[in-house]
Amino acid sequence: MSKEKKPEINILSGFLGSGKTTLLQRLLKNEETRKRKVGVIMNEIGQVSIDSAAIPENTPLKELLNGCVCCTLSDKLEVQMYDLLENHNLDVVYIETTGVAHPLEVLDACLSPLLADKINIGTIISVINASGWSNRHSFKRPLQKLITEQAKHADVIVLNKVDLISDEKQEEVMNELHALNQKGKIVTAEFTNIDVNSMTVRKTSKDTAREKVHATEHLHIKTYVHTFENPVNKNRFEEFLRNMPENIYRIKGYIRFEGDPATFLFQYAYGVPYHTNAGIKMKELLVFIGDELDHEVLRKLLLQLEHDLPPNVTC
Repeated sequence: MSKEKKPEINILSGFLGSGKTTLLQRLLKNEETRKRKVGVIMNEIGQVSIDSAAIPENTPLKELLNGCVCCTLSDKLEVQMYDLLENHNLDVVYIETTGVAHPLEVLDACLSPLLADKINIGTIISVINASGWSNRHSFKRPLQKLITEQAKHADVIVLNKVDLISDEKQEEVMNELHALNQKGKIVTAEFTNIDVNSMTVRKTSKDTAREKVHATEHLHIKTYVHTFENPVNKNRFEEFLRNMPENIYRIKGYIRFEGDPATFLFQYAYGVPYHTNAGIKMKELLVFIGDELDHEVLRKLLLQLEHDLPPNVTC
């Protein structure tokens, strides 16, 4: 895997039958036109992959069957992603999720400590069936919540099959989606027939010798990857956790503490931190996922922590 080149990872989400695979085919054709080398990871709930036949034979493909990458197969996603990147000089990878996957949990699975500083997070695309969205209140509550979450956390929403609803209903749906996801881009489509270039989300990346930032500039869900050069004071780290910004909802990675040779696997989710001895020496980095993360504030806090500096002292 090239150290300079970081493949772009795009997540294709959406409920069953919304048109994800058809859209994926259009995206792959566009990548071919752009002469970018692309890989695909396809996830199916069942034991047999039906949609993989839609992928061109020369496209590197990994299949994850009999489960969902956002929960039961998250560890397998890490292995397959690493293998895909290690053995192919890719520019971009598309992950087509199952229809019941939560996009943020898929994002979380992609950002394993082994992969986080080797990839750039691109775009979360959610395909929404226009008539299905209109009728979602007739579904069971967990399903209603899932479809809503898929729309809420998308960078780009493809509102598909708009030909099956009236103009008035389409306007109503568009207003609902805008209210739910004010920063996402909404593109309407029939048979996912869209101008793929209209889905482009402008991104920025900032690299220094000590930290890497992968952020979608105008979207609320952002990630920050901080690499440590030194062990940190355990008490100071615990203080950092108690006082860190509330908009951080997930942290994971590896860390070392002063006076202890061990490397610890660190996890933070739903307000609860915990760490265990990793048993092996790993690159010391933490992956942060949150809402409207301020990367500069995080960077300064973590550098102060690493160099054991008092608050408000810049290193």
